[in-house]
Amino acid sequence: MTAPDNNLSTLAFAIKAWGRELGFADIGIAGIDLGHTEAGLQAWLDAGFHGEMDYMAAHGMKRARPAELVPGTVRVITARMNYLPRDSADDWREDEVRRASDSRQAVISIYARGRDYHKVLRARLQQLADRIRAEVGDFGYRVFTDSAPVMEVALAEQSGTGWRGKHTLMLHREAGSMFFLGELFTDLPLPVDPPGTSHCGQCRACIDICPTQAILGPYKLDARRCISYLTIELKGSIPVELRSLIGNRVYGCDDCQLVCPWNKFAQRSTLPDFDPRNGLEHATMVELFGWEEDEFNRRLEGSPIRRIGHERWLRNLAVGMGNAARQYRGDPGIVAALEARSGHPSPMVREHVDWALGCHR
Repeated sequence: MTAPDNNLSTLAFAIKAWGRELGFADIGIAGIDLGHTEAGLQAWLDAGFHGEMDYMAAHGMKRARPAELVPGTVRVITARMNYLPRDSADDWREDEVRRASDSRQAVISIYARGRDYHKVLRARLQQLADRIRAEVGDFGYRVFTDSAPVMEVALAEQSGTGWRGKHTLMLHREAGSMFFLGELFTDLPLPVDPPGTSHCGQCRACIDICPTQAILGPYKLDARRCISYLTIELKGSIPVELRSLIGNRVYGCDDCQLVCPWNKFAQRSTLPDFDPRNGLEHATMVELFGWEEDEFNRRLEGSPIRRIGHERWLRNLAVGMGNAARQYRGDPGIVAALEARSGHPSPMVREHVDWALGCHR
């Protein structure tokens, strides 16, 4: 059963209140007409900008058609959850820039230093669905958290959560971009929220700061050049011509977010889940490069980083350590760490270690 039509507005109001109780910063309600996104999505895929992310193309236009992805869907409840760690300093952006300037430091995207967001958001979205079921009885729904062909940013924008920035990430006037998105597809015909409006103006800071020039222009990202793609999604060797541009960013990249003026309003998380673990907010590359596979798996249990596996972890760190040669040429600790991995059983690891050692010669 579903709530009577005259109770849907009351239900929508209650859903937003329940969402806040569950730790979400925002809950919005979107319609399912994303037809305006299809041409852009197809052009992006046709250009090959998705690289090895075959899942981006595997479902065709289902990504822009929620009712085809989950039959019966008439609305999408969108959720936003802040992830900036609770103890972040007021000048956290300056702290991040300073840390990145020391090429011996391992720079890991802020979102990945704590617990895997997939698990956190999925569990809380399920709790939200349970609250709705307790109120209205059985209803059709499905929970998504960056886990299926869902156009998260388009749906969030349509639900009034914010707008797509020129770096293609979601922006919010009171929270910048330091948050995760999740969705609950539903057959409840809830009243929709007005869509968000853009507030980027003439700013192009994110475009200009990108180390690899992956942002080709406003709202146009070539993922194949993006450091987040290269260090997380790419399964093989990192292209030689891009390695020196990666610097010491060993898992993801926050540069376009750090420079965004709207992130002076970024909100700290209310949850301990996103607090840094294992000292990842200040670890050196030599320290992390020394983790054997069992230690990598043990320390990073429950972390999104564990998804890439130990081999790619070493690949990324080798590139970063090679780049450190430009600031600390011949550093004995870095050279010794690399030489200790020069006989690694993985050809990919050996290739990147050899490249890194070449940077020190």
